[in-house]
Amino acid sequence: MVNILIQGLALSGLYALLAVGFTMIFSVGRVLNLAYGVYIMLGGYMYYTAVQVMGLPKIGGFLFAIAAGIAFAVLTYSILVRRLEGNPVAVEIATLILAVVMQSLIILIYRPVSKSMWPVVQGVFRYEGVFVTYNLLVAMVVSWVALAGLLIFVRYTRYGRAIQAVSMDRKGAIISGIDPRRMNLLTWAISGALGALAGVFFATYTQLNPSMWVGPLIVAVAVVVVGGIGSIVGSLIVAHIIGFMETFTTAMIAAELRGVFTMVLIIVVLVVAPKGLFGRGEL
Repeated sequence: MVNILIQGLALSGLYALLAVGFTMIFSVGRVLNLAYGVYIMLGGYMYYTAVQVMGLPKIGGFLFAIAAGIAFAVLTYSILVRRLEGNPVAVEIATLILAVVMQSLIILIYRPVSKSMWPVVQGVFRYEGVFVTYNLLVAMVVSWVALAGLLIFVRYTRYGRAIQAVSMDRKGAIISGIDPRRMNLLTWAISGALGALAGVFFATYTQLNPSMWVGPLIVAVAVVVVGGIGSIVGSLIVAHIIGFMETFTTAMIAAELRGVFTMVLIIVVLVVAPKGLFGRGEL
């Protein structure tokens, strides 16, 4: 059970990184970014390219992956989404098409085969019958540190408070001299960084493949819908619920069913509480 607890904490941390980035974009820009899973895919592939192909040190691989996630997110907003603001459906369709195009490019460059990626940290922690990889422990710690840093940034910095202002009252923020488009751009950049960071560990946790963006996108949508669209606290709590549910299902029932209970949870919440367990939240 201790193994399940630790693995659940690690997976939940990664899910929280995904969900928080996804919900920030919606909370500030009022759009669903269906290309969000591409950040995870880019993070994994860019780290693989930097470390296992180019031979860069692991810290260089992380920086390369995060830079790629930020660049893709910023370009997506600047070139595509900014021109479609005011039409959420068009944004959803355009970002989903973009995700499929990026998958095709990955297939073209890396071929449609799965690739194994080296763990960020080698070795296994053993203590009284508990066996957990150091890679999983590092993933857990990095996720928590990144989330704590994000919460401090949003709560206590000038730009973080400006993002909150746009999230709560766009017109009021404009009157106060805040440029919503600049805050949108900053939010997308943060989202790209979080997604790419999570992608590195997802790739070491599973495998690199061109369709790896789909699963994390579904999880991000699930966490945001169940937790309450726009609620960071709700996203954090539900990410841990789903992470533990999937870990327990994989270990105790069947790996093939790991996503089934998540989908059932979404349906139940949509029927019982359409606004999510925590309703419409604030950043």
